[in-house]
Amino acid sequence: MRNRSVTYRGKRAGGASPSGARDTEAIFQALADPTRRAVLDLLRGGPQPAGRIAQSFPVSRPAISKHLRQLRGARLVVEQRRGRHRMYQLNPDPLRNVDRWLEAYRKFWTTSLTNLKEFVEAEHAKETGKLK
Repeated sequence: MRNRSVTYRGKRAGGASPSGARDTEAIFQALADPTRRAVLDLLRGGPQPAGRIAQSFPVSRPAISKHLRQLRGARLVVEQRRGRHRMYQLNPDPLRNVDRWLEAYRKFWTTSLTNLKEFVEAEHAKETGKLK
């Protein structure tokens, strides 16, 4: 049996196009792997040649090449060829889409935690007889 992911097909926020949804899915798939996240962390320090990236990890060079290919596919990194070297640089633009998506959840949790704090403080004041 083939593994199928469940995708919400409702109205897209901001009128996102189907290709935009595929782009976002590719970003999340790329970010799902801890090695790829570590590669992105490494590239925050500036462009790196593929060989230096590969030396930073305990996996084979072909494995790192596959990770870099997936990061390129999600547009999270940009590859430039300099002579026979391939330089990789972080592209933060797709991460802005993720940040926008997370913003609604940030607001939800901020509001929820603020409400919880106020409730706990009010209950504590009732129990100790110190009403505000």
